[in-house]
This record gives sequence, C-alpha cells and structure tokens, in this order.
Amino acid sequence: MISLLARIFIKDKENIADAKVRREYGMLSSMVGIFLNILLFIGKYFAGVISGSIAITADAFNNLSDAGSSVITLIGFHFSGKKPDAKHPFGHGRIEYLSGFIVSMAIILVGFELAKSSIAKIISPSPVDTSTVTFIILVFSIVVKLYMSFYNSKLGNKIDSPAMKATATDSLSDSVATLAVLLSVIVMKLTNVEMDGWSGILVAIFILYSGYHAAKDTLSPLLGQVPDCNLVKQIEEMVLAHEEIIGIHDLVIHDYGPGRLMISLHGEVPSNEDIFKLHDAIDCIEMELNRKLGCEAVIHMDPIAIDDTMVFQMRRAVEEKVRVIGEDITIHDFRMVRGSTHTNLIFDAVVPFEFVLSDEEVKKQIEDIIISSWENYIPVVKIDKSYV
Repeated sequence: MISLLARIFIKDKENIADAKVRREYGMLSSMVGIFLNILLFIGKYFAGVISGSIAITADAFNNLSDAGSSVITLIGFHFSGKKPDAKHPFGHGRIEYLSGFIVSMAIILVGFELAKSSIAKIISPSPVDTSTVTFIILVFSIVVKLYMSFYNSKLGNKIDSPAMKATATDSLSDSVATLAVLLSVIVMKLTNVEMDGWSGILVAIFILYSGYHAAKDTLSPLLGQVPDCNLVKQIEEMVLAHEEIIGIHDLVIHDYGPGRLMISLHGEVPSNEDIFKLHDAIDCIEMELNRKLGCEAVIHMDPIAIDDTMVFQMRRAVEEKVRVIGEDITIHDFRMVRGSTHTNLIFDAVVPFEFVLSDEEVKKQIEDIIISSWENYIPVVKIDKSYV
C-alpha cells in the first residue's frame, strides 16, 4: 500500500537523497499510521467492551496512543524539513530525533498504564467473553501491525530515519502484545483458566522493554553519538586518496539531523610544498566531501617536516615507545624545538575513552619513558581524545 501511495503522491520517489522526497516519505508513512491505528483502536475497543477483557481494552488504547505518536512523527518530519534560518543556521533536522524520542516516551507510558490495569485485573478477576468476533479482530490487528512494522522498518532504513525506526519497533511490540492477548483468550476458552491479567502484565513488560530501546536509539544522536564507522572510513579514504595529504587526525563529525552533517579534520601536509598548491588541494577535498557525502567540511592544514630525517626518525621512535603503554594510543602534531641545553618534544597523544589508565597516568608514563630513553629531551605532551 505504501509503495502504491508513494508512486501516486511522491514525485521522484527514488531520489531519497533529496530532503523534500525524504520528508514526503516520512509524512506519508505517518498519515497511513494514523489511519490504521485509529481503525485498530475502534475494532479492539469494541472487542474489549463485548468481551470484558482488560488486556484487549488496554491494547486498544495502546493503538490510540500510537495514532498520537504518528501525529508527533508527522509534525517532526514537517518541521525537520524547514530550511535553515537566522536562529537555526544548521537547520531543524534534530526535530526528527526529538519526535522519535517523544514516541518512545509514549510507548513507555502505555506500558506503565497497562501494567497498572493488569495488576488490578489480577487482584480482582472478572470473566472474559471469548467470542468469534474477538478472535477475528485480534488476528486482523496482528496482521496489520506486522505490516506497519515491516514498512516502517523498510522506509526507516531506506531514508535513515530514527523516528520511523522507533515507530517500526513500536508496531512490532504491538503485534507481539496482541499475540499474547490472543493466546490468553485461547487458553481461557479451552481451559477456563483466568489469564487476562497475567497476559496484560507480560504485554506491559514487552512494551516497556521496546520503549526503552527505542528511547535509547533516538536519544543517542541528540546527545552526540559516535559516527557510523563506515562513514568514518569513507571520509578517511577520500581524503587520503589525494597525494598532498600524508595523514589525518582530529576528525570530528557533527550530526544536525539526517542529511545535515558538519565535518572538521586536520590534514597533515608536507611543509616543503607550496602553500597555495596545498590550499587549493584542501579546497578540492572539501568540495568533494560535500558533493559525495552531502556534508559541509572544514579541513585544517598541519605542516609536517618530511624532509627532516631527525624529526621523522624521532617521531617513529616515540610512537613505538608510546605503543608499549597501549596499542590504541596514537600521536600527532609532533614537533622538535631544539635549544642549547635541551630539546622539547611537543606532540598530542590520542587516548581512547574508557582506557584502563587515566589521562594523567598516561601522560606521566609517556613523560617518564621519554626522559629515561633520551638525555636532555623534555616531553611536552597534550592528551587528546578521538571523536570517531
């Protein structure tokens, strides 16, 4: 159904790199979700009333909250597509992350309410009618929710939308929840054993678990998560493919919402090359990153004395010494400042987050190694962190 509607309402539907096309996909999916969830609410509420089942009635209101969540997602897609303005120069893309987080909070709230109702039903059980109409409505609901999970997951991956992925998770949890309700109704019909309240508890636990994971997935981009390793590799390969760049470090990727990335990095260049030639190469790399990855890039040039044999050899020697402390520790911005009485070795050491030693301990060990290895060499070490 979504594919058919996309062909009708979305022009250039295969061009998902276009922010407008991406937004139209999200809004179309949200509107279909609103319609289907309201339809399911009406059917389940009717089934809950005629059967007297608290689990079915709670499941109905779960679908109503899903319709509200789809409205939030719809609003999120609408505003995330707004162009940058004076107050928001990086655009409004993070609204989509925020809407996904609100959806996950709604999932958790429904889980808590369902748990409360289920506990009340366990304490004060009441008979449940297991009519054929109830079975049909529950089976129909499971099929619809599985379909909604499938198309939201497919589109969420296609346009890389955390909000749609959260909605897909919610739909899957709903289908499992409704399946649990259906199984409890079958057990009650066959054995006359009261399962309604306990079924509701199991459904509530599953919904809470799904809501937690959806919240985690949408909150991470808002807080600033580690970028995708494939993207990092792409950037490194593209930059290092240019012969003017010897190495890169201090790569930082800022995520302002899907399709809105800012990249900054330090590119190591030969110090004996013409500065205008190097600057032109840097400009070309920045434009290439923008053209191929759709991001704004800023590259800082770091000159490296490749023709100074002593500096080159000392850097390699220091790298080997530092690697003894930890294989993942790297150095950059290495310089030697020679004086009449001593030589300063100035460099940054990149220490991974959650390394076994503290930054101060790593710095102290590096300083001790250099002082004990070379006479009249003074280390000036700055501890750095990797953001990728």
